[in-house]
Amino acid sequence: MQWTNAAFMRGGTSKGLFFAEQDLPPRGPDRDALYLRALGSPDRFGRQIDGMGGGISSLSKVVSVTASDRAGAELDYTVGQVAVDAPVVDYSGNCGNLSAAVVPFALESGLLVLPDGPQTVRIFNTNTEKHIEVQLRVENGTASASGPLVLPGVSGTGSPIELRYLRPAGSRTGALLPTGAAADVLRLEDGEHHASLIDAANPMVFVRAEDLGLRGDELPAELDADSALMGRLDRLRRAGAVAMGMAAEDAAAPRAVPKIALVAGPRTCRLLDGTTVAAEDADLTLRVLSMEQTHLATPGTAALCTAAAAQIPGSTVAEAARPSAAGGALRIATPSGVVTAGADVRTAPDGRLTAESASLYRTARTLMRGQVAVPAGQPRGSRRGPQDSTRSARVRDGAGRRR
Repeated sequence: MQWTNAAFMRGGTSKGLFFAEQDLPPRGPDRDALYLRALGSPDRFGRQIDGMGGGISSLSKVVSVTASDRAGAELDYTVGQVAVDAPVVDYSGNCGNLSAAVVPFALESGLLVLPDGPQTVRIFNTNTEKHIEVQLRVENGTASASGPLVLPGVSGTGSPIELRYLRPAGSRTGALLPTGAAADVLRLEDGEHHASLIDAANPMVFVRAEDLGLRGDELPAELDADSALMGRLDRLRRAGAVAMGMAAEDAAAPRAVPKIALVAGPRTCRLLDGTTVAAEDADLTLRVLSMEQTHLATPGTAALCTAAAAQIPGSTVAEAARPSAAGGALRIATPSGVVTAGADVRTAPDGRLTAESASLYRTARTLMRGQVAVPAGQPRGSRRGPQDSTRSARVRDGAGRRR
């Protein structure tokens, strides 16, 4: 049995295992095998019962963190999306929810030391090569977990953590509009489908719910039960990846990104907890798929990309959203409640649209810290998505020494 230092963290509406880079094997098959066994993948029963995963994409993630030696960043971190049903660790995108737990983990593990009070920390996501400014409160040397913020999909309240993504456009494709257009046509064997392909924080494929015969406010279980619909949505997602230049052919598209979202105008929606959101309390209705499952809330990066897309004239998001939301914060109705996100979209000197920043609030806390057990003889040969390097540390190592 192998024991590895780790912490089990909640960030936003996701949970995952966090590791200090120094406690992991070198990047490659051995590290991926550790991740897979630690989370309990692959599991043909879909439960990850022999690991720390929770059987759905938002509960099957890993994050490695190290102090940073790059200008303008205190910490570097890399997110791995661990497939539930296959030996795959996909590094093709960031997780906006777990990004909120990076600084709390660094404080808990001794990678970072901050005085008490409001603090701002810049972190660097290696998956997308983007800087994020994190604002949070520190109490007794750790991130405050208590506060007034209610986060849709999370019971209780928590301390607000603001994530401000700096220049989030082109996270994987190099441009806010990878095809140069606010709206495109994706062609499948069953016909043409209108979509907007937007890349801010993570690349997204936005399609109109009504074009697929949907209202847009369906609950996740209802969508997931329609296997024909789910198959069509994944084919659209893969076609979007090819159109965005992320893959040469549909079969080569990463599983984690781009994500695909169904968009509809504001409407009264029934939520997972049995309550409802009135149409006037939201600007847009959104359903996001992650790893071929409908998300129970929304990925944080999807909310950020949606906020940017709402400010792009002619996009499917801008056409569906309440007109008054075009210049400010966007209230997004998800299956768990209303998430608010903002973006600053501008026209660059060369005439192209770009995003200067995008932001949203999350909460986070440590659920457990100690060691995770990985059985001996872990499987080899895991399939891996694109992975970005994590560079050496400069803040503090695990022994508290300055690097």
